[in-house]
Amino acid sequence: QVQLVESGGDLVQPGGSLRLSCAASGSIFTINSMGWYRRAPGKQRELVASITSGGSTNYAGSVKGRFTISRDNAKNTVYLQMNSLKPEDTAVYYCNAGGFRRTDHGRVPFGSWGQGTQVTVSS
Repeated sequence: QVQLVESGGDLVQPGGSLRLSCAASGSIFTINSMGWYRRAPGKQRELVASITSGGSTNYAGSVKGRFTISRDNAKNTVYLQMNSLKPEDTAVYYCNAGGFRRTDHGRVPFGSWGQGTQVTVSS
């Protein structure tokens, strides 16, 4: 199995910044895509940003220019730098990763989710 552990969520004032981290561990062969999703109260989970192993990125329109996703392939870790935070960014943020893991029978695909970290933007 592949486990994802997020950290960095907090309470921050509007206009402030936070950096989320997500570390993957387990029998990893390769991680293709890593990303961040969020679920605000009363809303469905939505994609915030994603990044491939080659560094190609994709952002939701609502966070473009404010959030930056990056990854350290050697550490199997993905980051989300969030600047100019707004109250509407308040949500539980989830890390997601997909790729291949090692088993006794060879490589098999995996898709994993983290447990979520709370980000609250409020004065």
